[in-house]
Amino acid sequence: MFSETQRLAIGEASLAYHHAEAAGPARGILLISHGLAEHSKRYGRLAEAMAARGYHVYAHDHRGHGETTVPDAPIGRFAGRNGVERVIGDVIAMRTHAASRHPGLKVILFGHSMGGLVALNAAVTAPADFDAVAVWNSNFAVGLAGRAAQAILLAERMLKGSDVPSSLLPKLTFGAWGKSIPGRRTEFDWLTRLADEVDAYVADPLCGFDASVSLWLDLFELTFRAPQKLHLDRLRREMPIHLVGGAEDPATERGKAILWLSNHLKAQGFSRISTEIYQDMRHETLNEIGADAAVAAFADWCDKAVARS
Repeated sequence: MFSETQRLAIGEASLAYHHAEAAGPARGILLISHGLAEHSKRYGRLAEAMAARGYHVYAHDHRGHGETTVPDAPIGRFAGRNGVERVIGDVIAMRTHAASRHPGLKVILFGHSMGGLVALNAAVTAPADFDAVAVWNSNFAVGLAGRAAQAILLAERMLKGSDVPSSLLPKLTFGAWGKSIPGRRTEFDWLTRLADEVDAYVADPLCGFDASVSLWLDLFELTFRAPQKLHLDRLRREMPIHLVGGAEDPATERGKAILWLSNHLKAQGFSRISTEIYQDMRHETLNEIGADAAVAAFADWCDKAVARS
């Protein structure tokens, strides 16, 4: 079972996290990095499925999200400054904590959406700490549009500060993605075709909040940082990397951004890239029609990753 909230102190930060104990002999450790404007409790089904498969699972709330508390990181902000370094440091600290409790096991890092941005950046920051990485539903292929968004955010920061919600980025992202769904019932139908899952997200007080200008700037820094050659060169070219997207996910240009990352990594010499674009799925693969099959395929990939790493 997914545990009640536990706490890990990192300086002034109190990271909230949940843990699912491996059933039977443990195969490895799985760390979960959640997405923007949500929290780790939403990953209970994945955690329990992977625990049943033999993995110790840990999922924490990033700074500015969920039940994690930090003096300079209210909901919607990573930090007053150095947000990227701090959120990556939290992932590495969770890895150290988990590995100390289960020594000798391989560690797989999983990230969804924003969590995938964080996960790949954590891997290139501490390459010896992770044996495999899974990046689901993340967009590293923002190109010139991403640079334009950064310029907009810098202008907003100059005019009104960094610790307030951005006025324009929600319209260009969440708002635009919502409008792209034909016959949408709510503005969050872009997440999944399952109405109950959309309603649960809308009703969750820890989901759907507005991100601050500083958090958006941190997200673009993560987006542009990890794919750079000087950072990817820190990783073993035989590291297993699992990429997943949805063919109807507007946040990844309907899976095109996943294929871009796959091709980019292969061009950089990575030899163990697994890529899957699920037809008809939107943004939240784990909360979609067909999620069980996607999780089963992921578990199979994890078994191979820890066996060969």
